[in-house]
Amino acid sequence: MKSLIITVTPNISWLNPSIRYPKTPEEFVEEAKKAEKAGASIIHIHAQGMWGKTIRELRKNTNLIIQCGMSSLSIKERMEVFTERADMISVILGHHDEAFVGQDFHVLHPREELLEYAELFRKYGVKPEFEVWHAGHIWNLNFLINKKVLDAPYFTTLFFGWPGGNWSPPTIEEYLYRRRLMPRGSIINVSVMGDEQIKILTAAILLGDHVRVGTEDNPFLKGKVATNEELVAYVADLAKSLGRKIATPSEAAKVIRLHRY
Repeated sequence: MKSLIITVTPNISWLNPSIRYPKTPEEFVEEAKKAEKAGASIIHIHAQGMWGKTIRELRKNTNLIIQCGMSSLSIKERMEVFTERADMISVILGHHDEAFVGQDFHVLHPREELLEYAELFRKYGVKPEFEVWHAGHIWNLNFLINKKVLDAPYFTTLFFGWPGGNWSPPTIEEYLYRRRLMPRGSIINVSVMGDEQIKILTAAILLGDHVRVGTEDNPFLKGKVATNEELVAYVADLAKSLGRKIATPSEAAKVIRLHRY
């Protein structure tokens, strides 16, 4: 079984926005260093308005794979991610329909936009992280694969329990169902928002998939607010207890086949 790739998400907790999270490049670096030491190999960041400096500072101060999120934004608002040649960029495979505390997201992402993204992936050498919220998103991923506009492997994150019109039940049954539908060549990562997180992440660890943790997904551990490094360390220790090694950033990059390696 391949080593476990842990993604850390030190961003706003959409359901608990009062919890502290980094808001400057320097604060992201501080969080990243601690998460890397705890076992993370990918950092998923929200750095709109400061993409360039945050990417450069993270690259200078850590070995982490830099994955730029906020897939609800337009391509124009994210072009700096491409021109700075971040390692990865998050792309939802359909429309945003999310219900968070104090804000809703309703953003259209047609297949024409996905094809435009595909051109940018190859032009700038940035690897996509495809967000898979339900089975229809898998249809769109197969659409892109059949168009031969993507390079395997396909790094994907399956989302469970995130509120809104894209909600799916945070259950083992839903995880196994969607997992069976994924196309050949997929690297499967798992994100769970809510108390069911550890149960589903444990299943992912046992089945050879990968996990994502952090304040954005679920900032709680055993009923208490936890730091990002504590969340990473917890799943790293869990994986080791189940006989799964933890991937270094270099090992993860080779599995994902990033252009910088």
